[in-house]
Amino acid sequence: MDFAIKSGSPDKYRGDCVVVGVFESGKLSEAARQLDDACKGYLGKVTGQGDMDGKANTTLLLHGVPNIASKRVLLVGMGKEKTYGEKAFLGAVRAGFKTLHQTGAKDAAIYLLDVPVRQRDFAWGVFQTVVLAEESIYRFDRLKSKPEKHLPSLAKVVIAVNDKSSQTAAEAALRQGVATAQGMKVTKDLGNLAPNICTPAYLAEQAKDLAKAFKLKLSVLEEKDMEKLGMGALLAVARGSRQPAKLIVLEYRGQLKMEKPIVLVGKGVTFDTGGISLKPAAEMDEMKYDMSGAASVLGTLTAVAEMQLPINVVGIIPATENMPGGNATKPGDVVTSLSGQTIEILNTDAEGRLILCDALTYAERYKPEAVIDIATLTGACVVALGHVVTGLMGNNEQLAQDLLQAGEQVSDRAWQLPLWEEYQDLLKSNFADMANIGGRWGGAITAACFLSRFTEKFQWVHLDIAGTAWKSGQDKGSTGRPVPLLTQFLVARAQQK
Repeated sequence: MDFAIKSGSPDKYRGDCVVVGVFESGKLSEAARQLDDACKGYLGKVTGQGDMDGKANTTLLLHGVPNIASKRVLLVGMGKEKTYGEKAFLGAVRAGFKTLHQTGAKDAAIYLLDVPVRQRDFAWGVFQTVVLAEESIYRFDRLKSKPEKHLPSLAKVVIAVNDKSSQTAAEAALRQGVATAQGMKVTKDLGNLAPNICTPAYLAEQAKDLAKAFKLKLSVLEEKDMEKLGMGALLAVARGSRQPAKLIVLEYRGQLKMEKPIVLVGKGVTFDTGGISLKPAAEMDEMKYDMSGAASVLGTLTAVAEMQLPINVVGIIPATENMPGGNATKPGDVVTSLSGQTIEILNTDAEGRLILCDALTYAERYKPEAVIDIATLTGACVVALGHVVTGLMGNNEQLAQDLLQAGEQVSDRAWQLPLWEEYQDLLKSNFADMANIGGRWGGAITAACFLSRFTEKFQWVHLDIAGTAWKSGQDKGSTGRPVPLLTQFLVARAQQK
């Protein structure tokens, strides 16, 4: 889909459709009022007759509106004017694109940003419009024998600005939105793939393609390499699988080589049965999404490379399956991590932290400015926060606040949980330096406490995306989160430099 930023009166737009808003009271938005003046009260008559009541997420498509250059006018309900805010705006944009895709319109001008959204600037509206536009045309049907034939015809979206003074900020937001949407698509495609296709080796191949496309440096460590290094925790998870584990490292250099990089570490369990601690059968198919952290790293690097950000970023992906088998790790086994610390594995389904701890130790060699790990780590985080926000914990408050602010700025929010010393006692083991689980209570926190023992040499934040990486039920599929959060964080860091 192509995007453009333009100023101008909506009645002058010569295209297939112009989109404007209507509030529940029947009040027209400024752009809708301009149309109404041009067509001599035609829109007012439509709303006055009750054909469009302005309720949130409703739409009405009009053809042949007099004195209007566009072939169609789409009225979108914006809800109550007094409570109009972020949720209502996002709902209106989604509803608008859904209706547009049911028409033959090949282009559309969006005039929904003329109404201020509380606590949001114009650039935020542009960014969200681009991301939602791309989301509305996303399809994952490559594995179907008969893919969908009737694809949306909408190919160009014009986002209207109130005046030319807003154009520079709007165009910057558009570029970031396009790059972020592209990164989200990469993440979604990888997450939605069947686990017999998206294996550790497949992730390595995708990283290779990404490196080739954007001239990144790629290195892939095989199991024999990990054995030489002493990555006993990562390899313990891989033991039950016939698919060889990989440690994938991608380096994006947007600055001088001596500048310390931001390191992103993404959990890449391409399928998680739980191992010997086998999961229940119900919804186990969704464990193909247990590599969503890895997918988000590849997606974020795509967005960063698309924008050519002047920043250094390293992506580290420990990739493996977690399977039961004759050689699989057993509850009670003790392994030695790359850091030299020993771990008693009490539950083989707490495997994400095992592969991440070795990857975090490996990150030390890059002398990072900061390290962020992204993982579908705990069901406990879903219980605590649901599917709305990502869990966030770390050892550096400023880094945590920067990530929280980035998520807030692009509406891909996270929520900080405590990481206090008192929780560390739950990981005590009689037979090793630590256990890999801390009991039933505070599971998301104790998982982060485990990881914190491997992050003492750098600033670090952990993002638990177990509740936000994918949707279940009828809308089952990857969400592409937290690519917007991570991308905005890196944009802000690049701007600081």
